[in-house]
Amino acid sequence: MKLPPLDLPGSSWDFLTHLAPESDTVRRPSSSSSENGSDEEEVRGDISIELEDPTDEACSFTTNECDSSSTVSNTSPIFVSGGPINTSWQKGQLMRQGSFGSVYEAISEDGDFFAVKEVSLLNQGSQAQECIQQVEEEIALLSQLQHQNIVRYRGSTKEGSNLYIFLELVSQGSLLKLYERYQLRDSVVSLYTRQILDGLRYLHDKGLVHRDIKCANILVDANGAVKLADFGLAKVSKLNDSKSCKGNLFWMAPEVINPKGNDGYGSPADIWSLGCTVLEMCTGQIPYSDLQPVQAHVRIEMGTLPDIPDTLSLDARDFIVTCLKVNPEERPTAAELLNHPFVRMPLLSSGSGGSVSPLIRR
Repeated sequence: MKLPPLDLPGSSWDFLTHLAPESDTVRRPSSSSSENGSDEEEVRGDISIELEDPTDEACSFTTNECDSSSTVSNTSPIFVSGGPINTSWQKGQLMRQGSFGSVYEAISEDGDFFAVKEVSLLNQGSQAQECIQQVEEEIALLSQLQHQNIVRYRGSTKEGSNLYIFLELVSQGSLLKLYERYQLRDSVVSLYTRQILDGLRYLHDKGLVHRDIKCANILVDANGAVKLADFGLAKVSKLNDSKSCKGNLFWMAPEVINPKGNDGYGSPADIWSLGCTVLEMCTGQIPYSDLQPVQAHVRIEMGTLPDIPDTLSLDARDFIVTCLKVNPEERPTAAELLNHPFVRMPLLSSGSGGSVSPLIRR
């Protein structure tokens, strides 16, 4: 029996409350960090800024960082609309270790491949409650999203203290891994950007802000289809609901790092991050790559843009600068950016009619 193609809204995450460990069973480490120790936080006033590894892929689903972990069988029911479906599946190789869980490749009993995000609540220590809330929000949000440029949610199940979230397997991994292997031509960056914008327009039309747009959180399949992933930080785009400074510093908009008054921030923050992401694809480097996190924080807070090389095309530079307006009200919407000349660029072709590879091996 196949995994469900899509879990309907509100049908899968209410069982998460049963996963919460009892207060006397939660292990509380001496520090507030998770066991993995992958996140460092700098507290500045009331704002918590996560100074993560700039190249950390969080919970992206790539095939480039694997281990030799043994295959594990699991016959737990997969929760779908209308109740659980009993089907067996096997957990395969580790694909990525993230802050709140690990992502594995998996296969169903009839040979259907997918990605599975495994979250062990007992390993979260004092962060268990935060983890439960974040996973609840991520599942509730993903179960409502149906778009060709957003990674598809396929269902959830639990086994003991572990929660498993089933997702579409995207074969080529993240754009970060792609530009580490290849130099991306303007034409292919344009193609990917157009698809990212399509996904963002869909999210923003639903009143949602992703809050963590970067190459590490954007996946690409073998046909060049781009998928937004890692919705652990996504929030409803109500200004008074978006005040926390979560995400990765190097892609953060100025209003996220330094929210003024009680206004918070909304979808324009994703547009700033998109500008940084396009710069990242074009240059093969993260924004503010020459700075330490604290230095980058100061620069962004002051409204200083990252270095945009003159070697980039005029259209690429104009697109990036258009996204990186310090005043969020001056940034265009995702729908408006779809009409930018850089996004409308055709794929290159040779003069003889033959195709030219959009990827150059680094």
